[in-house]
This record gives sequence, C-alpha cells and structure tokens, in this order.
Amino acid sequence: MTGDTSTHFPQRSDSPALRFSSRLPGFYELGISQRREIIQDMAQIDPKQSSTSESFGDFSTLNAELVNVFIENGIGTMALPLGVATNFHINGRDVLVPMAVEETSVLAAASHGAKLARLGGGFITSSTAPIGTGQIQLYPLKDLDYDKILTEHTEELIAHAHDGQQRLLARGGGVRDIRWRFIDAISSLVIYVDIDTRDAMGANLINTICEKLSKRIAELIPCEMGLRILTNLCDKRMARARCRVPKEALSNQEFSGPEVVERIVNAYLFAAHDVYRATTHNKGVMNGIDPVVIATGNDWRAVEAGAHAYSCRSGVYQPMTHWSKNAEGDLEGEIELPMAVGTVGGVTTLHPTAQAALKLLGSPNAQALAEIIVSVGLAQNLSALRALASEGIQRGHMSLHEGNLRLAAQRDRH
Repeated sequence: MTGDTSTHFPQRSDSPALRFSSRLPGFYELGISQRREIIQDMAQIDPKQSSTSESFGDFSTLNAELVNVFIENGIGTMALPLGVATNFHINGRDVLVPMAVEETSVLAAASHGAKLARLGGGFITSSTAPIGTGQIQLYPLKDLDYDKILTEHTEELIAHAHDGQQRLLARGGGVRDIRWRFIDAISSLVIYVDIDTRDAMGANLINTICEKLSKRIAELIPCEMGLRILTNLCDKRMARARCRVPKEALSNQEFSGPEVVERIVNAYLFAAHDVYRATTHNKGVMNGIDPVVIATGNDWRAVEAGAHAYSCRSGVYQPMTHWSKNAEGDLEGEIELPMAVGTVGGVTTLHPTAQAALKLLGSPNAQALAEIIVSVGLAQNLSALRALASEGIQRGHMSLHEGNLRLAAQRDRH
C-alpha cells in the first residue's frame, strides 16, 4: 500500500493505516469482485453480517461490463426505488411516468398534482427544436476586424462543422447558427455554435464540433485559443407546460376552493419576491423533474444547472413556475425551462431500465420527453403549493414517511 506502483492489495487487516488509506494504485485494473472485497475490508463490513451484494448492491439490470463502461473504479450499484406516477394527461393523451427517487411522498405528490390538473383538461405542452449550444473562446489580436472575418466565413464554418456528420444531417440535425460577442472584462471573443442534436442530448457531439471549428477559426483569426465546450444553459432548447385547475377541485375542510386559489397565488408571489422562498419552491419543482430524468438515463446534473441558471436570467433568482387566477377564478399554472434530454445515445441507450422507462412513456422523441418532464415539475409544484397553502406540507409528507421511521426504529432495536 505504500508503493505507488504496486497493484497488490492487502487482505483483511486490523491496521488503521492500511484500512483508511485512499491511495489504491492499480485499483482500476482489478475485477469488480476484487474491488468489492477490498472496499468491504476497508469499510470494516463483516462478511458474516452483510454480503457485498447487500452492502454495495447487486447488479440487477446492469452487469459488470456496463458498470465498468458507465463509471471508473466500479464496485457495484446504488439502487434507487423506481415507481410510476399516475393521473397524467398530456396533450390529450394519458401517460404513466416512471420516476427514480428515494424521497418519500414525491410520487404521491406528482400523482396528486396531475389529478388536479386532469380536472381542468390536463397539461398542454410545447417545445422548441432540440438545439444545444457550444462556446469557443479565443483571445484575438487587438485591432482585428473579427466581425468582418466571421461574417464572411459563417457559411464556410457551418459546412466545415458538417463535414463527417452525415448521420446527424440525415436525421435533420446540424448547425443552425454561429454568433459571437466580445467580453471586454476578460478580453475574450466568444463564439456560440447552435446545433440541432435531434433525439440525442448531444453533449459529446457539441464538444466535438466546437473543437473541430476552433482549429479552422484559429486559421482565420490570429489568436490564443481558450475553452471549447458546450453550455448547459441551453436556452434555445426550451420546454413548456401549462394547466388549469377548477377552483372547486381545491376546496378542503379548512378553506373553500376560491380561498385556496388565492393562497396558492400568494405562495407563488412570496417566491417571486424572496430568494430564500424561491430556492425551496424550485427544489420542489426539481423533485418532480429529476426522478424522470434519472429514470430515463439522462443527465440530471446538466438539467439542474440549466434550470437554475435560467431562473437567474433577469439577474434575480426567480421561481420556475408561475401561478395566477383567471377570469373565472380558476387556478392557472405554467412552467418554461431549458431541457436538454435525449432518447438515444449513452446511458439512455445502454441501460435496460432507462430503455424500459422510455417504452412506458410511449417511446417519445427528445422534445416530447422534455415536455413530459416539465409537466411533472409543474404537477409536483402544484401539489406542494396546495399543501402549503392549506393544511401544511407535513401532514401528508409525514404520514407517508411513517414507514421509514418504523423501519429505522426496528433496525435501531436490533
């Protein structure tokens, strides 16, 4: 364990120095079963009390080959409960929504929000083309007319980007625009490349095109090259959903329907004027969005980053949803977020559960999947606001959380 080049690891040992050293040279070269044994020993997990499959997860729908493809130094899986949210009616069609999440009450809330929206006709959605954006940063020589150069060569650059991308072009994708701006504070010219990635999330594709274009741009504009990478603020790849909830559907023992409408609108206004409240408001929206993104094998971290950045586009962090009372006194809600998700490529294609989840959703394309996802976010927020504005959030949440508490108490006793 002390030599950096050693690929041999100790068996079970009582030495704290051996057990807690994070230097594991050659660890990645071992098979998963060997890695698991080493980690179980270092974590002091008694094999008589817990097998490696119990501690680090069995492979379930994955196998050792897929684990090694998806991550480095794999030792197993971290399973999440997979459930189905019901009651969703989107653009005139019923949809069952797979959600992977460990938090109690999330699926119940999504299903309840969808049930309320269903009474007003369900969710109506729309989206823009699946366009992602890459950035090429360069430091050009001073007094250079880069506007003239780039304007004259835009079509040539687009053609250069398309070279070797026949499959993307055949599917109707490709570069849609090249634009640029100069950032005085860092003396950088930033070129934005908008690319229609079709049904792929497209991160690798965008990065590849940016790196290819940067070489040609450096030939046109004498410069020092900076970064070449996509942005997760994909504000040309938007998904929207709206719904109406009849006021009568919101009444309960404590408040009439019209009163609940007013209280929900006031709760939204609280978030619109207080960043602390807006943060929790938006966490509730993502409670619905993230589990669908995860279940379909998409990048929830990219979706989170884009959604929160978009919420700051005015310079002030704002709620992701908007709620109002219409002329008839009913509640109306809407959501609009950047949504970079795909239905082909990467984990989405390779993970059996992700494939099953997409089939459950009716095998949507990338745009339809994005519209479903924002509908779930809107439903989740509706359910949370209705609870907050009437009986309080804890009544329903804690009743569903009781199973967790009982199981934890049983384990403490043993």
